[in-house]
Amino acid sequence: MMGKLNCGLQRKSYFVVLDDSADLWNFCFQVDKLMRNLWGDRFFNLKTKKWSSSQDADSKRGFVQFVLDPIFKVFDAVMNVKKDETAKLLEKLNIKLAHDEKDLEGKPLMKVMMRKWLPAGDTMLQMICIHLPSPVTAQKYRMEMLYEGPHDDEAAVAIKNCDPRGPLMMYVSKMVPTSDKGRFYAFGRVFSGKVATGMKARIQGPNYVPGKKEDLYEKTIQRTILMMGRYVEPIEDIPSGNIAGLVGVDQYLVKGGTITTFKDAHNLRVMKFSVSPVVRVAVEPKNAGDLPKLVEGLKRLAKSDPMVQCIFEESGEHIIA
Repeated sequence: MMGKLNCGLQRKSYFVVLDDSADLWNFCFQVDKLMRNLWGDRFFNLKTKKWSSSQDADSKRGFVQFVLDPIFKVFDAVMNVKKDETAKLLEKLNIKLAHDEKDLEGKPLMKVMMRKWLPAGDTMLQMICIHLPSPVTAQKYRMEMLYEGPHDDEAAVAIKNCDPRGPLMMYVSKMVPTSDKGRFYAFGRVFSGKVATGMKARIQGPNYVPGKKEDLYEKTIQRTILMMGRYVEPIEDIPSGNIAGLVGVDQYLVKGGTITTFKDAHNLRVMKFSVSPVVRVAVEPKNAGDLPKLVEGLKRLAKSDPMVQCIFEESGEHIIA
């Protein structure tokens, strides 16, 4: 059952996976045994301390008793302002409140407690580690969906093998604004080869056609960085199978594209979104003299959000969708 189920509320910033719930009761159960009884028609009798496949008056379903009831107990204590009971739960669950959180009550306190007790990030990371294949495994069967070129050329073979010694093939999927006004980090994944600070590479936009020079730039990668939340860490090079941030290529790409060192490389397939814009708004500056600033702002908006479309009509209208 390891990592087979997680549930929670995104608005309350918490998720729980069955493994975590079983760990809470490791002082009175063997975790592996409890895990096997937390799902399906398995009932626990508190009086006899035994599990069974049928329910009687003194037994309760394992999932309800050991997963849901503890959560409901926290909800009840906090939302009904049972301060003594809440204090006991804080101590029992080893939840440390910051100085400015100790006076909270009701929903704000509940959100803080649940976020610290069952943080959504930890649960999601655990599920990712358990269920998502590594790049080495995934690229063997995903190469055909990722690469637009022949499936037997040098780039395709390197992508399939996630080969760090092959030609660089990197897909930039997002532009992330930097603290430097108007500049962006090019954020993406290295599928083969190695991207390094100071290396020369071909920057191929989504409209690039092999053999032509449209939407193609040969430039130097100024810096390679690791992106960790709000922070960035400069690094000399990043091999295949990793995600990376690049400095110095943002002015050549609008939303995304392919970075490569293979002169005959085709593009990596452009990401497609299942959701189309449903709202279209025409915008114009209050002062006509500010039109160039508006256009520049719209370009930056379109660059920073993959879902936003900024359309410049022949009539002169500027549309955000």
